[in-house]
Amino acid sequence: MKGNEKLLAVLNQLLADELTAINQYMVHSEMCDNWGYELLHKAIEKQAMEEMQHAEWLIKRILFLEGIPVVSKLNPIKIGKTVEDMVLNDKKSEEGAVRAYNSAITLAHEIVDQASVDLMIKILKMEEDHLDWDEAQRDQIEQMGLQNYLANQTGTPA
Repeated sequence: MKGNEKLLAVLNQLLADELTAINQYMVHSEMCDNWGYELLHKAIEKQAMEEMQHAEWLIKRILFLEGIPVVSKLNPIKIGKTVEDMVLNDKKSEEGAVRAYNSAITLAHEIVDQASVDLMIKILKMEEDHLDWDEAQRDQIEQMGLQNYLANQTGTPA
């Protein structure tokens, strides 16, 4: 089924966003592992895996619409030097993702592509969960102080 060219371009931009997030989150996850913050390592790694799933779904949709998935394009990756920087950078990335998916959903509605709308709503909800997690981490750092927060991140995940 030949897809709308404008939507295909947007889907490829979303794919670039997801591929960028995968790289950013994997580096952040491994940094946390290296520093001994096992809980953060596992939580961020899980988000990276979910971003991989989003990328896979977008690739499948682009192919179904007879487009060519562009997997060689990445946006600038923002690696944090501290846990606070990581959480802030990831929060900004997720805010951008939420805006991008909402905009793409509007376009898909306009061209009456309900399957693309459904897919993007599914991904949007997951991105909102990631954003909520990032905001909770920032709140915890603010409320308990960075040292106490980090001390809580050294435990073993459940």
